[in-house]
Formats: sequence, C-alpha cells, structure tokens
Amino acid sequence: MCFYPEDVWRAAEIIKDYKEGEPILHLKLEDESSSYPQTRCTYFALNPLEYRIGPKDNPLPFLRNPDILVGENDLTALSYLHEPAVLHNLKVRFLEPNHIYTYCGIVLVAINPYDQLQIYGEEVINAYSGQNMGDMDPHIFAVAEEAYKQMARDERNQSIIVSGESGAGKTVSAKYAMRFFATVGGSANDTNVEEKVLASSPIMEAIGNAKTTRNDNSSRFGKYIQIGFDRRYHIIGANMRTYLLEKSRVVFQAEDERNYHIFYQLCASASFPEFKDLALSKSSAEDFIFTSQGENIFIEGVNDAEDFKKTKEAFTLLGVKESNQSSIFRIIASILHLGNVEICSERDGDSCHISRNDPHLTHFCRLLGVELEQMEHWLCHRKLVTTSETYVKNMSRKQAANARDALAKHIYAHMFDWIVEHVNKSLHTSSKQHSFIGVLDIYGFETFEINSFEQFCINYANEKLQQQFNQHVFKLEQEEYMKEQIPWTLIDFYDNQPCIDLIEAKLGILDLLDEECKVPKGTDQNWCQKLYDRLSSSVHFQKPRMSNISFIIIHFADKVEYQCDGFLEKNRDTVYEEHINILKASKFRSSLQLLMETLNATTPHYVRCIKPNDEKEAFSFDSRRAVQQLRACGVLETIRISAAGYPSRWTYPDFFNRYRVLMKKSDMTVGDKKLVCRNLLETLVKDPDKFQFGKTKIFFRAGQVAYLEKLRADKFRSACIKIQKTVRRWLQMVRYKKIRKSAITLQRFGRGYMARRYAERLRLTRAAVICQKQYRMVRERTAYLRVRQAVVTIQAFTRGMFTRRIFQEFLLHHKAMIIQKHVRGWLTRRKFKVARNAAITIQCAYRRMRAKRELKQLKIEARSAQHLKKLNTGMENKIVQLQRKMDDQTKDLKTQNEQLVVAKASLGSEVNKLQKELETMRSRQGDGSQLTSLKDELEKLRAELQEAHARRKKLEEEHSNEKMRFEQVSCQSLKRRNQESSASQSVGRVQAELDEERQRYQNLLREFSRLEQRYDNLQEAKVRVCICPGHRRNNSNQSSLESDSNYPSISTSEEMGVEKAAMDIGVFMKLQKRVRELEQERKRLQVNLEKMEDQSKRKTTSEQENADLAYNSLKRQELESENKKLKNDLNELRKAIADRASKNSSSNELQDGYNLLLGQLKAANEELDVRKEEVLILRSQIVTAAQQKEKDTTNHIVSHQTGTSDWGYLNEDGELGLAYQGLKQVARLLEAQLQSQARKHEDELEAFRTQIELLRDDIEKKQEMLNHTMSLSPEAQVEYSVQQEITRLTNDNLDLKELVEKLEKNERKLKKQLRIYMKKVQELEASQSTTAKPEMTRQVTVQRREKDFEGMLEYYKEDEALLVKTLITDMKPHAVSATVPCLPAYILFMCIRHADYINDDQKVHSLLTSTINAIKKVLKKNNDDFEMTSFWLANTSRLLHCLKQYSGDEAFMTQNTAKQNEHCLKNFDLAEYRQVLSDLSIQIYQQLVKVAEHVMQPMIVSAMLESESIPSLAGVKPMGYRNRSSSMDKDEEGPGSYTLEALIRQLGQFHGVMGEHGLDPEIAGQVIRQLFYSINAVTLNNLLLRKDVCSWSTGMQLRYNISQMEEWLRGKNLHQSGAVINMEPVIQAAQLLQVKKKTSQDAEAICSLCTALTMQQIVKILNLYTPLNEFEERVTVSFIRNIQNRLQERNDVPMLLVDTKHTFPVLFPYTPSALSLETLHIPANLSLHFLTRV
Repeated sequence: MCFYPEDVWRAAEIIKDYKEGEPILHLKLEDESSSYPQTRCTYFALNPLEYRIGPKDNPLPFLRNPDILVGENDLTALSYLHEPAVLHNLKVRFLEPNHIYTYCGIVLVAINPYDQLQIYGEEVINAYSGQNMGDMDPHIFAVAEEAYKQMARDERNQSIIVSGESGAGKTVSAKYAMRFFATVGGSANDTNVEEKVLASSPIMEAIGNAKTTRNDNSSRFGKYIQIGFDRRYHIIGANMRTYLLEKSRVVFQAEDERNYHIFYQLCASASFPEFKDLALSKSSAEDFIFTSQGENIFIEGVNDAEDFKKTKEAFTLLGVKESNQSSIFRIIASILHLGNVEICSERDGDSCHISRNDPHLTHFCRLLGVELEQMEHWLCHRKLVTTSETYVKNMSRKQAANARDALAKHIYAHMFDWIVEHVNKSLHTSSKQHSFIGVLDIYGFETFEINSFEQFCINYANEKLQQQFNQHVFKLEQEEYMKEQIPWTLIDFYDNQPCIDLIEAKLGILDLLDEECKVPKGTDQNWCQKLYDRLSSSVHFQKPRMSNISFIIIHFADKVEYQCDGFLEKNRDTVYEEHINILKASKFRSSLQLLMETLNATTPHYVRCIKPNDEKEAFSFDSRRAVQQLRACGVLETIRISAAGYPSRWTYPDFFNRYRVLMKKSDMTVGDKKLVCRNLLETLVKDPDKFQFGKTKIFFRAGQVAYLEKLRADKFRSACIKIQKTVRRWLQMVRYKKIRKSAITLQRFGRGYMARRYAERLRLTRAAVICQKQYRMVRERTAYLRVRQAVVTIQAFTRGMFTRRIFQEFLLHHKAMIIQKHVRGWLTRRKFKVARNAAITIQCAYRRMRAKRELKQLKIEARSAQHLKKLNTGMENKIVQLQRKMDDQTKDLKTQNEQLVVAKASLGSEVNKLQKELETMRSRQGDGSQLTSLKDELEKLRAELQEAHARRKKLEEEHSNEKMRFEQVSCQSLKRRNQESSASQSVGRVQAELDEERQRYQNLLREFSRLEQRYDNLQEAKVRVCICPGHRRNNSNQSSLESDSNYPSISTSEEMGVEKAAMDIGVFMKLQKRVRELEQERKRLQVNLEKMEDQSKRKTTSEQENADLAYNSLKRQELESENKKLKNDLNELRKAIADRASKNSSSNELQDGYNLLLGQLKAANEELDVRKEEVLILRSQIVTAAQQKEKDTTNHIVSHQTGTSDWGYLNEDGELGLAYQGLKQVARLLEAQLQSQARKHEDELEAFRTQIELLRDDIEKKQEMLNHTMSLSPEAQVEYSVQQEITRLTNDNLDLKELVEKLEKNERKLKKQLRIYMKKVQELEASQSTTAKPEMTRQVTVQRREKDFEGMLEYYKEDEALLVKTLITDMKPHAVSATVPCLPAYILFMCIRHADYINDDQKVHSLLTSTINAIKKVLKKNNDDFEMTSFWLANTSRLLHCLKQYSGDEAFMTQNTAKQNEHCLKNFDLAEYRQVLSDLSIQIYQQLVKVAEHVMQPMIVSAMLESESIPSLAGVKPMGYRNRSSSMDKDEEGPGSYTLEALIRQLGQFHGVMGEHGLDPEIAGQVIRQLFYSINAVTLNNLLLRKDVCSWSTGMQLRYNISQMEEWLRGKNLHQSGAVINMEPVIQAAQLLQVKKKTSQDAEAICSLCTALTMQQIVKILNLYTPLNEFEERVTVSFIRNIQNRLQERNDVPMLLVDTKHTFPVLFPYTPSALSLETLHIPANLSLHFLTRV
C-alpha cells in the first residue's frame, strides 16, 4: 500500500522488481471502477505511478497482508499491522459482507450502517449467550456476553465504555447492550426489573436526545447506567448518572436541527383530551420559537405521536403516577409558552415590558401556578442586593430575553434531574447488590469550526478515558506476556498525562478559570490573557496566530481551537436569583473524577463507534472521516501497541494443524507437538527475535505469519504441480489402454463376423437338403392318403345303406307292440275302478252305522256321575282355593252386614226424625196438597228412571252387538295380517318389557344393597359400642355389595355375620337365579321368533299360528306376573330389613326376624308357582277364545246344550265350568308344547344334516388338497406338506395358549381364594381370642367365595393423600422400571373406576384434582430432569388415553375388547378433565423439549461444526485466531470437546428413556423432530454468525455429520417423523458451501438448490465464505448481486437467523391400551397395601 492524499490510503501493486537503493518504485493503482475488489489480489491501473523513495521524499510504502487475511474479524490477527491495513480491512468488511462490527484487540469497532439490520433479535441474543467471545463473529452482544461471563467467573464488576462522535451509533449500541443483559439476566422474581431498565431508554431519549446535523437521534448528555445483579446474576435493579446535559438546546437550535424530542412529541399529541388545558391543540411545533429555530420540525421515518405513546407507557411501567406525568407535560408546555412571551423595548432602550394580554404568559403562569403580575415584573427587572439595602433595576430587552431563556433552561434542567431521580428510584431495589455492569454512553472527541465550553469539557473527559484505555491495553499486553512466560521489554506508548495536567493540574486551565470567576469584574479576555502568560511553555498549549480570544490544546486525537467567549458565564455560580446556574467546571471535574474511580474499579470493555460518512448514506464509507475517528478513539493506538510486540499469536495445536504440510515425515512421528513446532520454526525462520515460544502459544512479530503463509502456499503449489503431473500421466495411460482395448475389440468382432458368415453358409446348405427330403416325403404320403380316403368312403356308404334297411324293419315291429300294450292296460283299469267304487260305497254305509252307535253310547256316559268325577279329579285344589275364597267373601259379607245394620239403625232413627218433622209440618199447614205434588213428582221420577234403565239396556245391547261385529271384523283382519310381522312385534314388546324389568330389578338391587350396607354400618356401630368398643373392623373384611360379581362378599368377623350371610345368599341367589331364568326365556323367545319366521316361509296352517301366538302371549303374561311378584318380594324384604334395623333386641330377636324372612320367601315362592299355573290357565282361555274356528264354536254350543241340566246341578256359581274349560286349555297348551318339541327335534336334525354337509365339504377339500399334492413334484410336495403342518401346528399352538391362559387364570384365582381363606382363618382365630361372650363355644365361619377381579382399586378417602404421595410425589422412575410401562397411570385410573362405580363424584373430583396438582409440583421440582419429565409425560398421556378408552364413547371403543368395554365408566362424563389432562400433557411436553434442548445446547455447535468426524480434513482446518476472550474454557473436556458421537449418543439416550417409560412412539417422534429442529436452528445460526466455519471443508464435514444423524434416524425407525425435513436448511447451507460460485449457471443452480434458505441467509453465507488457502477464490461481489437479483421474486420473510424458540404444535394421537385392567399386577415395593382389589 502507498499513501495517496485524496483517499488517505490506496491499494497498489508493484509492477517492477525493486532493488534497495533505487529512488523510484513503479506501482499500479487500483481501479475504483472495477467493483473493488472483485478478484483476489488483482488491481487495475489508471496510470502507472512512479513513487519516489528517499530520505527526503517518502519511505517505502506499507506492505499488504495476504489476501487470505483480508476481511479478518480481528484486526490484531493481521500479519502486517499499520493504519492502511486497518482501514482497508474495515472497508472490505463494511462494504462487501456488510459487517459493521470488527474486533481490534479488546476494542469492538462499530460502524454505523445508517440502515436497519436484522441482527439484534432475540434469536441472535440466544445465539451469542453462553458463547466465548472468539467463537462468534464480532457483535455488541459478544462484548456484553463477555462482560456478563467475567462478572460471574471473576466476581468483579464490569464496565462497557461506548464512545464516538455524534451520529456514530453510541446510544443504539448502549441500548442493545442493556437489552442483552435484560434478556440473559432476567429478574428471578416477578418484579420485571429488566423491563423497567429497558423502559428507561425511551424516556431518556425523549428528554435527552435531539436531531442534529450529524444524527437524527443524538444524545445530548452523557450517562452511566449501573445494572445490578444478585448472587445468581439476575437483574435486581439499576442506577443512572448523567453528565453534561446540553441545556442551551432548549432555547436555541442551529439550522436543520431540533430541540429535544419530548417537545415535538407533546405537540404531535396535543389533540388528546387530557392535554386540552395545555393550550397546545390549536398550535404546532412550528408556532413555538423554542421548537422552530431549526426550520425543520420533522424527521423522516419518525412518528412523534407514536413515540409519545411509547414514552407514556415507559413512564407508567416505571411507576410514575398519572398526576406526576401530567405535571411533567405541563412543565414542558409552559417552557414552550415561555419561549413565545414577547418582550417589548421601551423608548429609552434600558428598560422593557410585557403586555398584560400576552396569552403565552397567561398560559405559562396558569400551568406553573404562579402569579401573573409577579412573573411579568421580574422578567423585566432584576434585584441588586448590597450590605445596607436592596435595589430593583430595570433590564433591557436583550437582558430580559437572556433572563427568560435562562429561566427556561433552569426549569428544564430541574425537570430532567427529577425524572432521572425518579427513574433511579423505580429501578432501585432493597435487595443486596452482589455485582454490577456499567454501561457508559458519553460523547466522543469533538472538534467543530467554533468550539466552546461544552466541547472543552467533552474533550477533557475523553482525555481521561483515553488515558485509562491506554493503561488497560498496556496492562493486558503485559499480563499476556507474563502468563506465557516470554521475555518482554517495555513498550513505548502514548501517555496523555501532560495534556491532562495542562487542564486539571494546579494553576491549570480549570484553576485559572475558577480564579477568574471569583474576580468581580473578570472577563473572558482577561482569563485568556492569563492562559497565554502562564501556560505558553506547555507543549500541548498554543496561541493562535490570528486571534487573542481563543487558545489551542493539542489533544491525543487532534488540535482543537477553543473560543473563550462564554467560558466565565457558563462556569460562574448564580449571580441573580432569577437567572440560570450554568454548569461549573469544578463540579464537572468532581463528577468526572468519580466516574474514573468507578471505571478503574471495574474491568472495562470498549466499544468505539465510527461514523462512516457525513451524509447519513447507508453503507457508504468515507476513508478520510474513518481515519480521523480511528485516530481519535484510540483504535490505532491499540494497533501500534500490539504491533510493537508480538501481534500474531497461535496455539500449538492450531499452528501444527495449519503448517504441518511444511514438516518432514520424520517430524510427524514425534509425539510432542510443541517440540515439533519448535523444530519447524527454527528451521524456517532463522531470526530468533521474530518469534517466541510461550506456554500455550507461539508469538510472532509482524509479517511472520505472511511469510509462513507464503511458504505454505509454495508447498501447496509444488504439491499441486506434482499431483497434476501424476494425474496427466495417469490420464494418458488410461487413454492408451482405452485405444488398445478398442483395437483388440474391433479385431475380435471382425474375426467373429467372418466365422459366423461361414457357419451360416454351412447351415443353409444343410437346411436345403433337409427341405428337399421332407418335400418329397410329403408329396408321396399325400397321394397315398388320397387313395385310402376314397376307399374308406365307398365302404362307409355301402354299410350305411344296409344298416338303415334293418333299422326300418325293427321300428315297425316296435310301434305295433306299443299300441297293444296301451289298449290292454286301459281295459284292465276300467274294470278295477268299477270294483273299487262298489267297495267304497259298502264301507261308508257300514262306518256310518257304527258311528251312530258310538255317539249314542258317549251321550249316555256323559250323563253319568262317574265320568264327571273322573273329569274333576284334578280340580280338588281349585275347589279348596275357591272354598277359601268363599270363606273370605263370607267374612266380608258379615262385615258388610254389620255395617248395614249400623247404617240401617242410623237411617231408621233419621227416618223417625223426618216423620216427626213431617207430622209437624202437616199439623201446621193443615192440607195435603204438597204431599200429593211430592208423590206425583216421585212417580214421574220413577218413570224417568225406568226409561233410563230401558235406554241403558238398549245401549248395552247395541254396544254388545257392535262389540261382536267389531270382534268379528278384528278377527277377519287379524287373519289377513302377516303372521311374521305380528310375531316379531310381540317378541319385541316382550324384549322391551324384559329390559325395562331388568333395569328396575337392578335399581331395586342397588337400593337393597344400599340398605343392606346401611344396616351393616348400624350393626357394626352397635357391636362396637355394646360388645367390643375398642375394636375396629379390618379393611379387608368390608363387604363390597356394589361389585358386579356373581358372588357376594361375606364378612365373618362380627357376631351376626352367619345370619346376615345366609340371608344374603338366599335372597341374592334367588334373585339372580330368577334373572337367569328370564334371560333364558328371552333367548328361547328369540329362537321361537326365528322358528316362526321359518314356519311362515313353509306356509303352516292358521291353527298352528294361533297356538304359537297364544303361547307367546301366555309367556309374556307369565313374565309380568313373575316380575310383579319379585317386586312384592323385594318390598317385603326391605320392610323386614327396616324392621330388623329399627329393633335393638338381642340375637334371638334377630334370629326370629331372619326366620320370618325365610318363611316369607318360601311362601312367596309357593305363591309364585300357584300364580304361574293360574295365569297360564286363565290367560290362555282369554287369548284363544276369540281365535277359535267356527267348527269349534258349534261343537261347544252342542256340548253345552246336551249337558245343561248336569251343569246346572254341579255348577251353581259357574266355577266348575270355568275350571273345565281351563283343563281343556291346558291340554291344548300341552299339545302346543309337544309340537314345539317336535319342531326342536326337527331343528336338531337339520343341524346334524348341516354338520354332515360341512364334514363332506371338509372331506372334499382334503381330497382336493391330496390331489393337488400328488400333482406336485416331490420337492414341492415336501414344501407344501411342511407349510400345511406349520399351519396346523400354529393353530394348535394358539389353542394351547388359550388353554394355558385359562389354566393360569384359574390358578391365580385359586391362589387368591386360598390367600383369602388363610386370611379368614387368621381373622377367625383373632376374633375367637378377643371375643367377650362366654356362652359362645364355637365360632361359625361362612367361607367367602373369591370373586373375579374387575380391574378396580378401592381406597378410603383419608388414604387419598397417601396414594398421591406414593404414586406421584415420591415416585421414582426406576421403582417401576421392571413392571408394566405407565403403571402409576393405570393404578390411578383403576381408583377412578371404583369411584365412578360407587357413584362418588366428590371422590372422583378430589382424586383427579390432587393428581394434576401433584404432577405439576413434581415437574416444577424436577424442572431440569429429563427422565422424570419423560416419565410423567408418558403417565399423563396414558391416563388421558385411559379416560378416553373407557369413557363409553363409541369413537374410542372401536379397538376395545369385550372385557374392556365392560370396564367403561358408568356414571360420570370426564370430558372436562380430559381437556385439563390434555393441556397438562402439552405443558409437560414443552418442558421435556426445553430440558432436552438445554442439555444439547452446548453440544450442538461443537459436534456439528467443530468436531473432526472426517480426520482427513484436519489438514485444511482454518487458522486459529487469537484467543481473545479470557473467559474461554481451557479444559479439554469442556464443551469444546463434544463430538458427533456424543451428540448422537445423547439423542439415543433421550429416545431410550422415552421408550423405557412407555411414551407413545408418535410423541417420541415429535420430540426427536423438535430436537432436530433445534439442532438445525443452532447450527445454522452459528454458521451465519461465524466466518471461520464458512468454508468448503466445513460444508463437507457438515454433510457427513448430517448423514450420520440420518442413519441414526433410520436405525431407530424415526425417518418418517419429519426430523430430516427440519434439517433441510442446514443441508442446503452445507451444499452452498461446496458448490461452485462463479458463473451465472452456478447462480441459477444455487437459487434452485437453496429453497429452504432465505435470501438474507444465502447472501450472508456467500459473504462469509472464507478461502482456506491460496487456491480457493473469494465469492465476488457481482456474483452475490446476481444471486440477490434472482432471489427478489421469492418475497421471503426478511429473516436472517432461525428462531430457536419455535416449537411445533404437539399432537397426542389416541392410542388405546391392549392391556386388560384385571390382569394388572401391583408390585409390593410400591407399598400400596391400603388399596383393595375389587
């Protein structure tokens, strides 16, 4: 490089070899029009340049760094360290990849891009959090993370010093640093301190920032914010100190500048209702003097109204009350009105006045609450105070205007201080502060055309900061050398202490200024003259040539000329009470001293902000302005200090990997890498002063790395030449072999063609001979066959003729025989018919005669008494019953007679009374006209009554006639009705009634069980109180009457257990037996229905159909009577139990009650049988009476007429006739049953026939199989037979397994029963030993039959807490690792089932609520335990699936077994709890993913980007940068040592844990998918933020790593989970690093390849792409622009980094369990003994 004044420094190339001593150096300058720089180390000349060299001209120009080092992210890593190299590197980084941050040793150089960059989002913060400073690209977040880590590790306070010119971006950098601390070190509680810290920024920007010519948001004050942390390094508070507020801006702004933002924000929001009284609504900022002097009140892209809303929100967040906010806005509005107060001058010019009607003064006084007259007076006058008296003096208009402006500044300054104080109060915390990080945002070095007191204070502060910076840099260099134990000499660096002494030492500038302020008539000119006299000897002080009222100070950055005007006024104390107190230099010196003490007590971190141009153009770089700022901010001083020592530093492993190509093979065998590196350097670099060997690093002088790179490039070049030579030889050899092989192939094909042609000729000759032979043979054989065919034809026709003649003769004889046969048969049949008719006539006459005789005999026998006795033999019981009924009626008759007697007596007395009254009436009236009228009326009523009786009889007759006609019509229509439909409807009604009765029965049974349980409880209480008051019943003996089992649970521990158990068995078994009978009857009716359908198809007779219908009706009526009887029995039993429970008698009384119950039950059974017979007889008569045929009706009428006299003799009350008719119906019913039995036998016969047909089909199939087997080959027969045998054995095996399962179930049942019996025996012995009754000599034990386990667990309400504690709170996953997965979920659901079974909603609600809360507490306690989180995610999801599977919803029951459907919940719908559990599962899933990501976070970058999975790529590893960060992990086993195998092993561990806990594979797949997304996001984000990994070798390594992870997915059968799709962006990024990047075709291929990457990501990777050696080329700017133009059509979301916090929505698919609850075994180690299996 060479010096070029126009552009400060400009690149050039030496075009002619230079020899030492030559005066001219021939250079070729770079062409600025060639899209600088497009190719590596290529320059284009405008004109050849002759650069003169010599002692009097110019020294040799600076050398450029190797192109591989251009664009480094750390300036100290450059081989040649000087000003042009620094400027060139910054320019390349800023203009090409648009990198605004660059390291320069410990300094972060930040160039303002004047554009919005997407590099400050939360995902970027997450990417930099926890990373070492040298691992990522330079960023403000990296500096903040370094400060945060050093604070935590060293327990030392930190400071971040942000400095730079106005417009360089200091405020933005400080704001982003605070945002990083707020995000990473969020408050540990809910105080939201970090939000308050961030909320202070918009407030301070509103009241302290303004638009200047250099910056639209320039901070016009300095601030130092201390962010406090506790011992866990969470933000607990903050404190702010401010410096140098530019108060003069309140009353004056230069052209194109603005006042503070708050004024314009308030004016933009003046139309709000709450600001109506501010009198701003009709005005804008242009109407006020204090806001319109800059002549431009707007900022492009800024909405003042929206910013005002943000400011108000920040005030509210910081706790500023609405009243205080209103006061602040009133003060700001009053300042605006004060500026518009018009001061009018008097004629004399020495006084002035203000109009009383001035509206602005009125508003000012009203808003501040001051008196208008007083303010008007003192704005135009001032007070002079002497020792004796006080004078009031008029002020001129100018003086009054100055006083007004001073008042405005004074008010604003106090308001500013109040707001800062309140912000500090809101950020203050009572907690003890452990450490803090300070962020200093202060002016950089300033120099303008006119510099005054403010610039002097700013530059003085920067001198102090620069001194502290130089000392810190030197200290770090010294510590580095001492730590590495290398010899070092004192480095000479610039010390600005003389300049500081010039300002602050005794009799320095500040002392002279304070001294002049004390003089009564001191002036700026006198003070300036004193400076000339006292300080002219200082080398840092100069007097201007052309001025006597200014002075020059030579600062570390530049010379600055200060104008003395205003120095004294701004430094004085208050002269008038009405005037402003401007900042004193002595005050500022003390506050600056305090700031320096604070900074010296912390570890500083430096951020130097650079303004690239003065036009605020985006990504425009002005080299002259940049060099000026680099010199002023101390960056070049850092470079100079580093260059004076050993700027390039390599660790031994990095140096070995980079330069091992320069080593010999013998050196590679040495195990000590340090020794190998030492030997290599001593061989390559002869000057030992050019390098030093430290403990862990090698230190190089400037330029040595470039020399080593040249040697490495030469080595590679020679190796490439050798490789090219070898490859070219190999290519020529391959080409020769290919030609030789082709020639041999052609020869082989030619010789083969000749041989084939000769063989073809021989084959054709032989074929011709054969054709001739065959043709001759065919010709002769054809002639022979033609002759033979003619002979055979003649013979056939001749023989046919003779045969037909013989057949005709035989046919004639045959027809004659047929005619004879038919005639003879007809004659014989006619003779037989005549004889048969005669015999039939004789038989009919004889039979008629015998029938008449038998009829006469039967009539005689029917009249005899013996026959009647025989008929009525079976009626004795009925007669007894009728006699009993008659007795009852007699008793009722007697009772009624007695009642009638009593009524008759009463009526007689009443009649007598009425007669007496009648006689009295007659005696009074004396005539009988009234009696006559009464008698007539009575006769009339009797006649009407008779007519009514007649009409009634007539209506009854008509009704009976209509009824008979209706019955006839009904019978006819019933006969025409389809029998199948009527039968099915009848059976359906019976079925519905049966179901209804069964439901009523179950309800009655449940009520009975409840009453029985209540009785047991009362009996227990009585026994405990009366017999053994201290005894408590054992839980295992409690009766489970609510069970679904067929066998009741019997308690044997109490005294009354025997009687109660017997009663339970009797009643319960009787009822269950009756239910089974009813069920069998229903099945039989269903069979009958099917038979009736078959009969309808067979078209049976109507009589048989009527009989079946009558039979079904009888059965239905029988079921009704039986159900009614059961109800009566249950009512009697309930009444007996209630009577027994209400009695408090001894055991004998209980025994009597029990006997009474047994007697009632026995009587009920007998009565049931009697009623059954009675119903069958009587109902059948009623049903069949209307369906008898006309013939039967006639026979009954005849029989009734022949025996009228006998019936009247024996059947006085008609009972015997009904009985007789009933007997006939019984006979008819028996006949129907016999027919039904016959049909049953027919059905059985049909079943046997069907079985025979099946056996035949089976035999036919076996025959076919045998035939098929015989038709196969022997090998196929063997294979086929083996397959058949395997099939048979498989079926047999399945049958045997079923049998074994049944046997095992029986075995378990027997064992269970045995254990219960053993327990009963022990309880019996205990009860015998503790009983207190001496009269009881033997304890009777009723053994309890073991019931089937129904998959329910019972527990007491008081044991719920213990259940939750055992199953959830204290549960460890390894405790149930050897059992069924998700065992706690199954146990909890079985408890829920029992609570549902007993219909206890409180128990269900309590258990589910306790379970959910306990799971949440366990997860909160173990929020970083992956195993525990996975365990409870599996159990929670399984419990959710169980609630769905057994909910009873048909949608969830499709895959259930019959037994599982029986276990469905009966009473409760738990849909709401399913939703709660679903939400809880989602929360657990998110926690599981968070824990897994936290474990994998430190492994991802090292495993995916840094580990060397392919060892062959180690030789091209990029050079190791300087180990900048003192917080980097030096331990080789630390996070940096993770490999891909470790990451895959961790993923396998996660997957194994989830599988072991029984987590659904679908959910586990979603977890793996989310983890792969996290791997993709972290890897891609680091790739986008690290230049050192954007290389071809990294792409190859990344592709290999991804392929290994895909292989792992396929091995775990997770390739369908979508995890590979989530890795697509990283895959495409790896491909992008490997593809060619030169031509337009390459650009098109990249655009079609990288569909999963956004345009910003593609461009970022191309900008970061770094060649690793001289043979690779950088990506040109034109190629990147081509890519951008092609990708414009995509319309991608402007996103650079991937959101690492993104979580895919989880889906919990319904997966029912195949496990039956009754087969579940609870291990003893869970200590769940208090649960009872039900």
